[in-house]
Amino acid sequence: MRKRAALLCGSLVTSVALLSGCVFQGEQSLKEMDKPQQENMEGEGAVTEESVNAGQTDNTEVIKVETVARQLYLLDENGMVVPQTLPLPKPETNDVAKQVLQYLVKGGPVTDFLPSGFQAVLPAGTEVNGLDLLEDGTLVVDVSKEFIEYRPEDELKILQSMTYTLTQFENVDRIKLQINGYDAEVMPVNNTPLSSGYSRANGINLQTGDVADISNSRSVTVYYPAQHDDQFYYVPVTKRVEGAAESEYETIIQTLVNGPGYKGDLLNVFNDGVQLTEEPTVKDGILTLTFNENVLSNFEDQSIISKKVMDSLVLSLTEDENVEAVSVKVKDFEELYDEEGNAFTKPVTRPEMVNTGRF
Repeated sequence: MRKRAALLCGSLVTSVALLSGCVFQGEQSLKEMDKPQQENMEGEGAVTEESVNAGQTDNTEVIKVETVARQLYLLDENGMVVPQTLPLPKPETNDVAKQVLQYLVKGGPVTDFLPSGFQAVLPAGTEVNGLDLLEDGTLVVDVSKEFIEYRPEDELKILQSMTYTLTQFENVDRIKLQINGYDAEVMPVNNTPLSSGYSRANGINLQTGDVADISNSRSVTVYYPAQHDDQFYYVPVTKRVEGAAESEYETIIQTLVNGPGYKGDLLNVFNDGVQLTEEPTVKDGILTLTFNENVLSNFEDQSIISKKVMDSLVLSLTEDENVEAVSVKVKDFEELYDEEGNAFTKPVTRPEMVNTGRF
C-alpha cells in the first residue's frame, strides 16, 4: 500500500535499535521529515504577515507562524477513519512523529484545526511517552495509561488512525504499542493482537461484504467519495473480494463500480454497466484503462467524465506502487473532458496528500 511522504534523517545515531542515519533526541522521537511536506500553505490555515497585520497599526508586532502540511487520520461524522491534510505548526524540536500523534488526541491541540464534521480518535488525556524506531521499520509507541479509556467499538479505529498516520513516513512500516513502558501484546479492551505489530496490510474501514469463502479471497483498498455539507472528501475502505490476484486492476475497478454496499453514507459515482473493453496495461508506471461509454457522465456532451469518478479511480489504483498515474480512455471517443471543460491530455497522477481541499 502506497505511502506518500519520505522520512529523511541526516545524522548518525548511537542506539542499535534505530534505523541507520536517523536522529533521535530526548525520548527518542522521530526527527523532521522533509518533502513532500508543504510548508506555509496559503488558504489552509497558515498565519501570514498579511493576515496578522489586518486591521492593526504599524506599531503592532508581527507574529509569523510557520506551518507544515501533515496528514492525520481522523473520524468523520459516520465513524469512518479518513485522511485529512492539515497545516500544523512546525514543531520547534522537529519531533514530527510525536506531534502528529498528539494531534490525534481528543481535546488536544487538533481541536482548533478540525474540519467540520471530523473529530480526533485517541482517548482524551493520552500522552506520548516516547517513540523508538527499530531497524525493521517498526515504530514502538509508548503511551500513557489514559490511552486505555476507549469504547470497544473504537479499538480498530484507534489502531487504524495511529497506523496510517505514522506509516505515511517511508521508514515506518508498522507500529507496536507500549503502555507506560510495558509491551502490549494485545489492545487493552477488545484484545486485538499486536505482538507482530500493526501495519497498513491490516486494512482500514474494513468490510467483509458477501464473501463466502474467506480462504479464497483477498483484500483491496478503494476510495469512495463522501459528503459533509457542501464538501466532498474521499474515504479509504478495505474490502474482501473473491478470486485470485491475477486480475488486480479489474478487481479494483469492479469493486468501485459495485459501490460501497451497505455504507449508505459513502457515494457510488459510477453508472450501471461500466465495463472495461480492453485489458489494463502498465508501462513506465502509467496504467491505461479503456472503458465503454457507460463510464461517461449523463450530460448532453457525452465526452465528459466526472471528477469524482476520475478521483476514485486514481486514488484506488495508485495504491499499487507500480502505478504512478492513470490514463483513462473510452472506446470510440478521441478526447475526454472534466465538468469544467478541461481536456484529459495526459495521465492523472496521485496527489502527494489526500483531502487537502484542493484535490
